[in-house]
Amino acid sequence: MRALTTSLVVIAFLAPYVALRAETPREWVDAATGRRVVRLSEEPGTASLYFHQHAFTPDGSGLIVTTPHGIGVINLETRALAPLVEGEVRVIQAGRKTGDIYFTRAEGDRTAVFAVALADRNERRISLLPPHAGIASVNADETLLAGTLTEAPPPADAPPDSGVASKKTAANPQGEWMRDDPSLRARDGRPFTFAEQKEIRLARRLAARLPMQLFTLDARTGELRVVHRATDWLNHVQFSPIDPGQIMFCHEGPWHMVDRVWLIRADGSRLQKLHTRTMNMEIAGHEFFSSDGRTVWYDLQTPRGESFWLAGYELSTGRRTRLHVERNHWSVHFNASPDGSFFVGDGGDSEMVAKAPDGKWLYLFRPETIPDVAELSAPDSDSLIVPGRLRAEKLVDLRAHDYRLEPNAMVSPDGRRVVFRSNLHGAVHTYAVELTP
Repeated sequence: MRALTTSLVVIAFLAPYVALRAETPREWVDAATGRRVVRLSEEPGTASLYFHQHAFTPDGSGLIVTTPHGIGVINLETRALAPLVEGEVRVIQAGRKTGDIYFTRAEGDRTAVFAVALADRNERRISLLPPHAGIASVNADETLLAGTLTEAPPPADAPPDSGVASKKTAANPQGEWMRDDPSLRARDGRPFTFAEQKEIRLARRLAARLPMQLFTLDARTGELRVVHRATDWLNHVQFSPIDPGQIMFCHEGPWHMVDRVWLIRADGSRLQKLHTRTMNMEIAGHEFFSSDGRTVWYDLQTPRGESFWLAGYELSTGRRTRLHVERNHWSVHFNASPDGSFFVGDGGDSEMVAKAPDGKWLYLFRPETIPDVAELSAPDSDSLIVPGRLRAEKLVDLRAHDYRLEPNAMVSPDGRRVVFRSNLHGAVHTYAVELTP
């Protein structure tokens, strides 16, 4: 559901599979799709970032990854990894202007915010955050960072807030909320699935109604400024990739219980709910900006698990688009190409919301709008939702992948590759599938 620390992402999957390192292929042609797939990482436990985290260097040649040792950058052509930061840290993103990598490091029971320069690995300390605070995003000109602060400790088994690491234990190295709890059962005595247990924990955290703050942090001075206060669960904070003053965030919780997607300016003005549910069990989420910052895209289901859409909202006009997605093509996360001409998705297993019988694939989607009949437009067509569909092409067979680790597909800046993380060969590695010959 969100970016995790290096340890949270990889450790649970790493230990049983270190011995299989020699059996992980360096590259192959997918037998089902004919696409060439390459393993970008050398060391097991090396993972690409969460789907909306900006993860590429300014020239597009380098990919930011987490490793068992900290943070590194992989050259997409040579696959060489250059270490950047050592130790248990949490990566935020790559800066779009300077290419500096922003990250956090625990200092006692608090979190300190840093940036590291690519050229010389020189670190600068930006700020020490208050307790129960985390940073999730950096704006387009790298003048501000944004995050959330919870004014009281959340339940121990709750998912971590945006930018805040989950509590880890030796038995549950991914964090306490990710454990399998056989005591969670339905009324008929049936044990809840792993996916259902996640929903229960989300609901518990939402019901706590803890007071929270959405804040910005001055990248130069470290000054913290509160943008918005609420007892809604504030999460999934993202700055626009283009507009330095535009923030998107969510009301977290079970998606059918919240109107999730919200916008606000960095000065606290123009708070706007982007999507209002009109149907019981309607859900909307895993929102992200297009690369040009003009559109917010999100997974929409009307209702949950039955009818699937990639929905878009154009910020300047309010124009809405809905692109229909087939059940097997639904993806945990969608993402857009830099030029906006296509989308990608990371698929999903049969336990997830779509209950897809054959959904464990990495997908490329071509959007198609549905034209007017006989070229006759309705008089009010400009005020209506633009309908369309996504035509899917399978890129990588992920039927051996364990979706407790979400692949989080993203397109390289040149549009030539789709990067993802996977355990399909056992250990967690970072891969890329080629889109061009």
